[in-house]
Order: sequence, then structure tokens, then C-alpha cells
Amino acid sequence: MSENSQQELAVKIAGMHKFYGTFHALKDINLNVAKGERLVICGPSGSGKSTLIRCINALEEFQVGSVNVLGTELDDDLENIEAIRREAGMVFQHFNLFPHMSILENCVLAPMIVRDIPRAEAEATALKHLEKVRILDQAQKYPGELSGGQQQRVAIARALCMDPEILLFDEPTSALDPEMIAEVLDVMVSLAEEGITMLCVTHEMGFAREVADRVIFMADGEILEEAKPDIFFDTPQHDRAKTFLEQVIGH
Repeated sequence: MSENSQQELAVKIAGMHKFYGTFHALKDINLNVAKGERLVICGPSGSGKSTLIRCINALEEFQVGSVNVLGTELDDDLENIEAIRREAGMVFQHFNLFPHMSILENCVLAPMIVRDIPRAEAEATALKHLEKVRILDQAQKYPGELSGGQQQRVAIARALCMDPEILLFDEPTSALDPEMIAEVLDVMVSLAEEGITMLCVTHEMGFAREVADRVIFMADGEILEEAKPDIFFDTPQHDRAKTFLEQVIGH
């Protein structure tokens, strides 16, 4: 791979294996994600999807192989880990908002501490992103006063406040009531249109069809199939992928 093509990669994973004790959770993962690419990772429960995405910013440790994020090698060096986490924002299944802080305070905390941004600038940025996720009017409320869908939109705004180059979504709608899922997906679709690199673990196959440049299908800790959405959904190649689609969307 040439130096220029290397620079165009947001994430490069080579020969990665992850173990929990004797359990082989991820098996020989090889994956390149281009800058600006929108990737959806899907598969049955227990397939390793969330573990994979959590390895990208060192929330989980892997034992074999390499992970490179925006040219920084992920290793035991805390400076490298911190550099990667600054540029790879994470949106979790459960919102992880601080309940004793207002929505605005939740959004300005990390930029002020991690990026050393002055409060006035951090607040201006936070208000801009809260408006983007259509929740500006809730800025002075506390997480417990918001619905699940609203809290997840705040979590997305909080991630955006760090001005990341990559957004990692770990099943962002799976803890939500059905009527709240659409409002979160709408925000994610609008973000995708802005060109930010997105890796999204989700069962929302309509979102995958609409937004993804590529779909990754995992089972038993392995990547079994990867294809453009129309190919994956219309002509899945692997039997496990066919079964998964039949179960999820009655394919």
C-alpha cells in the first residue's frame, strides 16, 4: 500500500485477535475503513460486533494483530490511546450521561478538560451541536428529565463537541422504545450526509440500506461477508448472512 493510500485510511485493522480468557472473541479481523466512509457492522448477538468497535478506541484490549487509527498505532502508549480517543468519538447503547449535570454541562466537560477549550467557546460549540440534533431547547435540563431518544441525541451531540474525525456507534438505538428510534436515526442520517467517517454497529437494516457505503456481516467473532448494501441485502452470499436477514427483515 502506498503512503498516499495509507493516509486516506481512517482505520486499518490487520490480523486482530481478541480473547476473554480462553474464549476467542475476535478471530483474524482484517478491515480497512476509508476516510469519509460509512460502515455498518451487523450480525447476530454475540458475534463480536461491539467488541470490534470497542477495540478501535481501546475500550477493549486485543492480544494479537494491529489497529491503526488516523495514522496512530494503537498500543500500550497512553499518549497514543488518548490521541485516538480524541479523534474517534463513541456513542454507546446506554447514553452514559452524567445525571447530576445539565445537558449543556455534559457537552462542554470533555472539550474543556481534554482539548483545553475555553468555556465560552465550548458552550458555543455545544449549543451548535445541540441545535444540530434538534434538542437545543433542552440544554438547561438534566438527563433524567429527557426521554431515551432525547438522551441519545444528547450523547451524539456530546461526541460531536470533541470535533472527532470518526464517530463510532455501538447499537445506539437498541435501548430505545420503538417510537424513539426514528428520531435518533434521523440525526444519524443527517450526520452521514456531512461526510464524517462512521462505523455503526446496528440492527437497523433500513438505516444500513440508506446510509452505509459498505455492510460488514459478522458471526462467531469473524467477518464472514462485506459488500455494498444493495448487494448484501439482495444477494447475500453466506448462509449465516441469509439466515440473519430472514430473521431481521424477513428477507
